[in-house]
Amino acid sequence: MNVKVVIFDWDGTLVDSVEHIADSLHQAATELGYPALEREAYRDIIGLGMVEALETLYPGLSQEEMLAIRENYARYFFSKVTTPHNVFDGMADLLSDLRRMGRGCSVATGKSRRGLERALVTSGLGPHFDITRCADETRSKPDPAMLQEILAFYRIEPTEAVMIGDTRYDLEMARRIGMPAIGVEWGVHRRDVLSEYDPHAIVDSVAELRRVLGL
Repeated sequence: MNVKVVIFDWDGTLVDSVEHIADSLHQAATELGYPALEREAYRDIIGLGMVEALETLYPGLSQEEMLAIRENYARYFFSKVTTPHNVFDGMADLLSDLRRMGRGCSVATGKSRRGLERALVTSGLGPHFDITRCADETRSKPDPAMLQEILAFYRIEPTEAVMIGDTRYDLEMARRIGMPAIGVEWGVHRRDVLSEYDPHAIVDSVAELRRVLGL
């Protein structure tokens, strides 16, 4: 695949963090008296910004209620540090090889800037990326705003980049602006869901992703 820039989602795509996020959401909400939801409900909103995620999980929250859950979530989530061991096997090498080939690498994530900045350092992946965009500094997926901001940084067209992600939000975001996308099956959504968004490819291993990217 001949593109100038490869844009990655973070949670569930580069880093094995989906279950920790779901656990943290469950603990944060139920501790404050909100009903426990099915596990899949907590997993399904991963990729959205936190405001959009909580509005989906618990409709009708006031600003004060949302703030309380968010603060409780942060307490649980940040109790665990993302380390290089949480990076999916082969991903660090894939990023190194993309950079060695002269391709730009960036991140478009539903995480907060605070969360991503910490994870970029503790995971060891930070130096690979030219630019990163977070949901709390632009609009949440599937709105393509963060992709458009990344494209503006590189001064390229949507067809010159590819979005790689594990959720329907990633693929829909790319589709809205005509950017090719690659779905990965090791995160939140399975192949049957990802295939609804017409991705360039769906891969089930890092080795297969390397092949699709021409590495």
